[in-house]
Amino acid sequence: MLVLLSQTLALTAPVFAMLFLGILLKRLGQIDAAFVGTASALVFNVSMPVMLFLAILHADLKTALQPAVLGYFVLATLVTFLIAWGWAVLRVPRAERGVYVQGAFRGNNGIIGLALATSLYGDYGLSLGGVLGGVVILTYNSLAVLVLEFYNPAGKVGPWSLLKSILRNPLILGVLAAIPFAYWEVRLPVWLSTSGEYLAQLTLPLALICIGGTLSLDSLRASTGLAIGSSMMKLVWLPILATLGAFACGFRGAELGILFLYFASPTAAASFVMARAAGGNAELAAAIIVITTLGAALTTNIGLFVLQWGGWI
Repeated sequence: MLVLLSQTLALTAPVFAMLFLGILLKRLGQIDAAFVGTASALVFNVSMPVMLFLAILHADLKTALQPAVLGYFVLATLVTFLIAWGWAVLRVPRAERGVYVQGAFRGNNGIIGLALATSLYGDYGLSLGGVLGGVVILTYNSLAVLVLEFYNPAGKVGPWSLLKSILRNPLILGVLAAIPFAYWEVRLPVWLSTSGEYLAQLTLPLALICIGGTLSLDSLRASTGLAIGSSMMKLVWLPILATLGAFACGFRGAELGILFLYFASPTAAASFVMARAAGGNAELAAAIIVITTLGAALTTNIGLFVLQWGGWI
């Protein structure tokens, strides 16, 4: 368990380093609200779609395609999403529901989930986790757009307007554009691929610096109750439910372990960018990311310990 804890901390420490850098730069006057707005838009509209495109392009779709695992993940994600939304309708102010729900179901699988799956299961974890990551990206972004636009004060709530919001979302467009390239194994010219990698590498550090630049003690205090509630759903209740469902469906070994890691991952940094783009409470989104990233170092290791102790993974 100590080895797993050190691995998890090694993955989360760089995340916190970028968050604290954003806080420091804001304190020193090197970045301001205008920079955060512009940089967040750059991440949302340019660098993150390119990063997702390249992630799908490099995934080995044919060798690690497991319909049962992929199908269960989509079904469990939809169920946990609806549970989080139902709870939010009952307990969360309307203006905060979209950000609350997104924080509760959307995990950082492309960074932390995949890295832990690879660490535990080697090449198999990388292959299955990478293919699963493609499904994750499409599912998470579609559901996130749905709930955020539903509560967007400037948006029009209706089936057609929601569908247009989903289809126009730059992150989803990046994924959809990559699928035929990945399936037919089309490779980009070296210069174009290298340029894309440069853009993709901007995504996580820039998004995290923006999150740090948004955080303040006042915003954290104001968001504490809702942020903790959403974080508990993300780290404890929904992973337990989804993992028990996977166990009941007969998944064992690496498949069960990888599913657990993906469900138990902390809230994705992309949720901040999406919340800001949809006119949601970016401070609440930032607080959820910070709490879940810190808490995942404990909850992920406890979950793995229980699954290994039972001999199920």
